[in-house]
Amino acid sequence: MGKIIMQSWSPFWYVLLLSFALVVGPGAQGWSKEGHIMTCRIAQELLGSEAAEAVRNLLPHYVNGDLSALCIWPDQVRHWYKYRWTSPLHFIDTPDNDCTFNYERDCHDPHGKEDMCVAGAIQNFTSQLKHYREGSADRRYNMTEALLFLSHFMGDIHQPMHVGFTSDEGGNTINLRWFRRKSNLHHVWDRDIITTTMSDYYEKDMEVLLENIETNFTDGIWTSDVTSWEHCDDILSCVTKWALESINIACKWGYKGVEPGATLSDDYFDSRMPIVMKRIAQGGVRLAMILNRVFGDSNEGFATPN
Repeated sequence: MGKIIMQSWSPFWYVLLLSFALVVGPGAQGWSKEGHIMTCRIAQELLGSEAAEAVRNLLPHYVNGDLSALCIWPDQVRHWYKYRWTSPLHFIDTPDNDCTFNYERDCHDPHGKEDMCVAGAIQNFTSQLKHYREGSADRRYNMTEALLFLSHFMGDIHQPMHVGFTSDEGGNTINLRWFRRKSNLHHVWDRDIITTTMSDYYEKDMEVLLENIETNFTDGIWTSDVTSWEHCDDILSCVTKWALESINIACKWGYKGVEPGATLSDDYFDSRMPIVMKRIAQGGVRLAMILNRVFGDSNEGFATPN
């Protein structure tokens, strides 16, 4: 996987990042803007003091310590020449209808380069962030970019259709209607379910939706599951587990019963909406787990590849 060289934050770079943080460009992939923001907000609220300080130190000053303000940045730069190599890192293509994920078989780019998928990216950027404690003496990596990529990709791996079938590009080529509007199956899971939930139940208020998701895992239906969500002995086994969760959901709930040209409406929405909300919660809880282990003072860590 490509290595990111650490560089200083020039005023030009601040302005450039800010301009892309304010809008979602056409063709953006992964959770919607709202999905990525909620994933990162959940994570940041679960950080211990050491990890919270490290995250604040790595973020550019204009976001006032808010990680969620830049969680969509990797989508916005993926087509820039400098970052074009990151484009395959947002997803995993698996064999059609196989409904399994095998790291050695599936984690590569279209040219066969190994580790070039979202599971490999999470390993890579987690490994880079482990060098944070070495301070400015270690100039191999841009720690700020590593933080932003890791935070974004933890959202992507939990979006079930980002671990989808090869021939339809994770549902991108399955055109259909979401209620009365043209869409495709990938976009339904990226954004349509989230925005419909906000519109139908939360008066388009993401803050209220986020509060509801957080209540479900702090004092609600998912409370007893959080310990198992956070369990992680080594990062390879964990990304494999998370990708397997996504492809299983994609098969059981994403693709099931969907044909090109279909109209998806209440039945599909009502049964899939709780799954999307749970995946956002899991992504946030697990991102916090990684950052707390990488940046925290405790000796609890996990093995990462070099």
